[in-house]
Amino acid sequence: MSEQTTSFINEVNRRRTFAIISHPDAGKTTLTEKFLLYGGAIRLAGSVKSRRSQKHAVSDWMEIEKQRGISVTSSVLQFDYSGYCINILDTPGHQDFSEDTYRTLMAADSAVMVIDCAKGVEDQTKKLFHVCKMRGIPIFTFINKMDRMGKDPFELMEEVESVLGIRSYPVNWPIGAGRDFKGVYNRQKKQIELFKDSNHGQSQGNVISGDINDPKFNELLGETLHSQLLSDIELLDMAGDEFDMEKILSGELTPTFFGSALTNFGVEPFLESFLEMTTPPTPRQSSNGLIDPKTDNFTGFIFKIQANMDPTHRDRIAFLRICSGKFEKGMSVNHVQVNKKVRLAQPQQFMAQDRVIVDEAYPGDIIGIHDPGIFRIGDTLCADNSKTKYEGIPLFAPEHFAKIFAKNSLKRKQFQKGITQLAEEGSIQVFKRPNIGIEELIVGVVGSLQFEVLEYRLKNEYGVDVIMERTPYRYIRWVEMEDFNPSKFSITMDTMIVEDEDSHPVLLFQNEWSINMVKERNETAVLNEISFRK
Repeated sequence: MSEQTTSFINEVNRRRTFAIISHPDAGKTTLTEKFLLYGGAIRLAGSVKSRRSQKHAVSDWMEIEKQRGISVTSSVLQFDYSGYCINILDTPGHQDFSEDTYRTLMAADSAVMVIDCAKGVEDQTKKLFHVCKMRGIPIFTFINKMDRMGKDPFELMEEVESVLGIRSYPVNWPIGAGRDFKGVYNRQKKQIELFKDSNHGQSQGNVISGDINDPKFNELLGETLHSQLLSDIELLDMAGDEFDMEKILSGELTPTFFGSALTNFGVEPFLESFLEMTTPPTPRQSSNGLIDPKTDNFTGFIFKIQANMDPTHRDRIAFLRICSGKFEKGMSVNHVQVNKKVRLAQPQQFMAQDRVIVDEAYPGDIIGIHDPGIFRIGDTLCADNSKTKYEGIPLFAPEHFAKIFAKNSLKRKQFQKGITQLAEEGSIQVFKRPNIGIEELIVGVVGSLQFEVLEYRLKNEYGVDVIMERTPYRYIRWVEMEDFNPSKFSITMDTMIVEDEDSHPVLLFQNEWSINMVKERNETAVLNEISFRK
């Protein structure tokens, strides 16, 4: 094997690409910051809620995110830690998140699920978990905020199993909770790990570790906590699930960790264990079968498009997940969907708002490429002429709909451009009624905050003020049938027929009763909850 090939394989093997998912305020952005802190990417972590430091979280770059202390777009962060090259896909956790969150999971090889110990498994976590389950990717659980009073750890494990339908294996176990949270017992290393002050979580914490039976821990923890720990560990060893790497990698068992991202308690042990357990990039399904990441032929797919990341340049960046082969700056590749050669001249990697031009990248890496308006979400790029095409990225069902108009009809051109570009980004889906022009557009979003983001971005990035009228529709179904004719299709009074951007027939419903009625009335029609772009 040549030195060049060995170097390439080593680079692939050290890649770890994962998404962090959670419900709002579970501490996902804080945990991301602490990973960067341990990776040396930042010296001080700025919690989004910190009163001592008014720094904004590194992964939040859009102005509206800084104002509100939330994430509304997915960002990509790369850093090195302990010989690994880590790509974090930081997804929005706000309850009014966007479809962008779902799509980002398509580019990840595994997911870290953050759960608030006081609130347990929440609605948004369930939705994101199901997308992970759909893809069969490994899920690692970090139960956060153990420095605050919350649910009993056994109760939390039971909740994960009953609500999400996945068994859990606690890799570590908390010692105390709330003000009495002292640290964890590491079941793999069979040792206690006590955490000391980390400058209010801004710097790396110190750890005291040792054998559970060492008399010093009886003194450090106190008789009650120490005996409770011994009892809990005995129960876990006797009645808990066994560690099974095969089940973890197939998404059937979730390794579970306890800690506090805010104070750095348990963050580094979690990061170390996670990196050991999760795998390098794995083969992905394509039109030519499974593609091994270690093959020479460069391939990748676009999972996100973001306009105006740099307000001064009004640019448009397509986020490309590299699936196989080595990427080199300036290389020419085949844009499979349009069968056209494109040159990738200024590839970028990201540290939130900071960008770096890269000369080379490997499978698992995410790079940003300049998009002059030719790319769509789900497009495949391929170095050779094999026409390899990766499986399409689904259109997930919006849950909120509104009619939208430009306030000033003279700004119609800017309005159309803004709506088109934001739809291509995937932050909104656009529908129109058959035989009615673009004067009446209906916008669908996964979370209602996206209406606010849409209004904000149209005004600030395209100079257009809009009028938005919310509609009562809550459910969407894409219609599959031969010779669909809207005038002959039988619907209920409260159902609307519209078309998506590919002119595919779509139904908007106000309730589930109407869905069932339409199904009964149109037996030859198949109603789908998700669709794939053409």
